[in-house]
Amino acid sequence: MSEDQLKFLRLLGQSPARLTAEQAAWVLNCQPHDVPVLVASRLLKPLGNPAANGVKFFATVEVVDHAKDRHWLTKMTQAITHHWQKKNAGRHGPASGGVAETSPACPG
Repeated sequence: MSEDQLKFLRLLGQSPARLTAEQAAWVLNCQPHDVPVLVASRLLKPLGNPAANGVKFFATVEVVDHAKDRHWLTKMTQAITHHWQKKNAGRHGPASGGVAETSPACPG
């Protein structure tokens, strides 16, 4: 958003009507890469029906309301934590306590 747009909105005393994923992440105090996790978890709903690889916008009023709701913030935190725990679980090898696959001993 340009500086002129921000000045205009300040004059009106309102926020922009829609936010990008990065802006929504700022409001929710999470990382931009966490927003797709929230969409997949059905905790955030983009405006319209954007393509899977398209830019997604979110209603400012909805995001701000979510940011004020302790129960929703708990669900958000759990969804993000669960996603990254699941994603990182595959990275742990035998050295970190995982079960190593043993190969048969070579005769000899």
